[in-house]
Amino acid sequence: MKYETDVVVLGGGGGGMAAAKAADKNGANVILIEREEENGGVLNQCIHNGFGIHYYRKDLTGPEFKETLQEELANTNIKILNSAFVLNVNKDKQLTFVNHKGIHEIKTKALVMATGARERHFNSLAVPGDRVAGIFTAGVAQKYINLQNLKPANSALIVGSGDIGLIMARRLHLEGIEVKGVVEILPYPGGLERNVQQCLRDYNIPLYLSHTVTRVEGNKRLSKVYVSQVDENRQVIPNTEKVFNVDALITSVGLIPLTDPVKFVETGPGFITSNTNQTSEDWIFAAGNCTVVFDLVDYVSREGEKAGKYAALYSQNQYFPEQKVKVKKGKNINILHPMYIDPNERTKLYLRVSKTFKRVEVTVEPLGIKMIEEEARPSEMIEISIKPFKDKNLKEIEVSARELG
Repeated sequence: MKYETDVVVLGGGGGGMAAAKAADKNGANVILIEREEENGGVLNQCIHNGFGIHYYRKDLTGPEFKETLQEELANTNIKILNSAFVLNVNKDKQLTFVNHKGIHEIKTKALVMATGARERHFNSLAVPGDRVAGIFTAGVAQKYINLQNLKPANSALIVGSGDIGLIMARRLHLEGIEVKGVVEILPYPGGLERNVQQCLRDYNIPLYLSHTVTRVEGNKRLSKVYVSQVDENRQVIPNTEKVFNVDALITSVGLIPLTDPVKFVETGPGFITSNTNQTSEDWIFAAGNCTVVFDLVDYVSREGEKAGKYAALYSQNQYFPEQKVKVKKGKNINILHPMYIDPNERTKLYLRVSKTFKRVEVTVEPLGIKMIEEEARPSEMIEISIKPFKDKNLKEIEVSARELG
């Protein structure tokens, strides 16, 4: 079967649904493609609250956030294709996808990539030891417990203090699984401070900062995990080894943006976009964790909404940027998004500092923007709003951070 449409949205999570909604609102014919049987992505298994505070001004669980977006889609003309997997995207604006009915093609005018990110696996850490059962990513463990009603372990150690690792420490504890601790190689937590408090301190779960897993052992099933302290260069300090007797190791060691099946746009590692979510291919837009990993689904949905809007305008020949200004990472900036700005449009700049600051000044030059944060951590995003500006000669702006006394 062959389809024709104005905008295709690839990915039915929080960003994809928001993008489809916005594209429809701006007058485009929209097809939303989701590989799973139902929309929502990871929201379906995130049964804890904390979603929607910024986007809906409500404190929702993941499924509630998904259902709210789903209800908004129900009042549109969006065509939703579930259980469909996109095999190929061509430069001639044609997509090939497969579902239970066969292989199909779509001719589109614009594409929004909202494919999210995948979990980095334990194997990427190159930890020696036995090949044993009982090592799960945090997302897999979460799916087992929250969606499949399965108990993955009796006792567990968590490596990585990202938000999902912290949340799973609490979840495992509440399900009667003994959580021996959370191990983090960095000298500071990788997740939001509120999750450190609500998921670890409130339940007396130890957090081992500047520690790493050095070996795993077991006969078919995991039985021991060896952990050592590391120095400021992340080298193991001799005679600091601890042994944890557990039957599960839960990993929360980062997310990798998913950019497949698009192979011909600028990435690094996620899609590099402008403030209107446009990629290096002017008909392809991207939003959410396939660009950079965001703290909150609220940010993902907000970016998805923006991508859908501009994709719709592009498909109707109403958006063609005349100028793009490069955004450069300056001193003490680790993550920066977006990397280009259309100066005629408003910009929401997201950044992560490269180290912990007690008090920091963030500057955007030569625009003369300065912002002071009382505390800044690499684990928490900082937002900066930039109004449209007119300067035909401006080619680049630089974002930097410095410690204040």
